[in-house]
Amino acid sequence: MPSDLTAVAAELNAMAAADHRGTRGANSDDPAEQLAWRRLTAQHADRLGEIMDAHGWPTAELVGEDAARAAWLIAQHADRQLDVQRRALRLMGQTVADGTANPRDLAFLRDRTLVNEGREQVYGTQIAGVKDGAPVPWPCAEPERMDELRAEVGIPPFAEYVARFAIA
Repeated sequence: MPSDLTAVAAELNAMAAADHRGTRGANSDDPAEQLAWRRLTAQHADRLGEIMDAHGWPTAELVGEDAARAAWLIAQHADRQLDVQRRALRLMGQTVADGTANPRDLAFLRDRTLVNEGREQVYGTQIAGVKDGAPVPWPCAEPERMDELRAEVGIPPFAEYVARFAIA
């Protein structure tokens, strides 16, 4: 890997690590923690936009598996920068079509982007909240086909997926 891509890979991995450390701020009751989370994800999305300008979608072949996954995570959390999410979705879609990115990750990013646009999701990957101890997805375009569509991209059935989040 050329040294500039090695540096990009290291940067993406560092951003993902910071994202993991800061995730609790996303749902915190503390406004300062929420603001810190928003700033962090905005900075990361801005930088991902620059990386996409320079290199296109950072695939595993380009930056390594971990850094490619980090790029997806950064795009996934760019909730207040729909331009970055939409662009990542388009570029990642091209790489999935070429067989160089994971269709499962693309499905999660597609649903996240659709929900952020106020539209119905496709795969039921985005959870709106919890009702009676069970996770409830944001509305889906074709709820009767959700598990079939999930299977096509390697996502477990909805019931199996949400069982991990159920509150007893």
